[in-house]
Amino acid sequence: MTPMVRLERVTKVYPGDVTAVDEVSLTVGRGELLAVVGPSGSGKSTMLHLLGALDRPTRGRVEIDGHDVRRLPDRQLSALRARRIGFVFQQFHLAPGLSAVDNVSDGLLYAGVGTARRRRMAEAALHRVGLGHRLGHRPQQMSGGERQRVAIARAVMGDPALLLADEPTGNLDTASGEAVLALLTELHRSGTTIVVITHDQDIARSMPRQVRMRDGRIVLDGGPGRAPAEART
Repeated sequence: MTPMVRLERVTKVYPGDVTAVDEVSLTVGRGELLAVVGPSGSGKSTMLHLLGALDRPTRGRVEIDGHDVRRLPDRQLSALRARRIGFVFQQFHLAPGLSAVDNVSDGLLYAGVGTARRRRMAEAALHRVGLGHRLGHRPQQMSGGERQRVAIARAVMGDPALLLADEPTGNLDTASGEAVLALLTELHRSGTTIVVITHDQDIARSMPRQVRMRDGRIVLDGGPGRAPAEART
């Protein structure tokens, strides 16, 4: 398995001597689909920040797409995030005064891509997530599920190798949530590595691999064809 992300004995300590992630080792292979699941305070949100190069570890090594995060200057780290990583959050973070196309195209606003090309890419991304009929609609004219699909389109517009989805169904009804999960599965089949951060046990069980966290540590790493972490040596 070629790694997309590798964490080696990673610890993250915040001011006040708060250890959010404690000696965690994890490898996410290219093309994997997995869930990181745990209750509030388990460390999964900090894990998202480490996996997405939004934060650096206090100790240990984080490699993303072959790059050691601790060794990258801030500019190169920002470039890595912009070019290789897409983010989807529970709060959609869409500008209410902009159309779906403009919200998506703004995802590459600082990537040096011209306006016309960004709009073409945004339209293609919206078609990809089934919103070709909503190009000119603003967020307040769309359902919650549609708004989340706009956010996903923005995240995948630059064709990132890694997509991190933080509670992507948290603000959605059951039907909309299932549609979003089906979309993430479809994106995974096309080759995108996807990590879903969630507290929802049902979502975790639906993934090919689930990594369970508690008190900043991984307590289970399992899935089809993969023995639980406690059983591996």
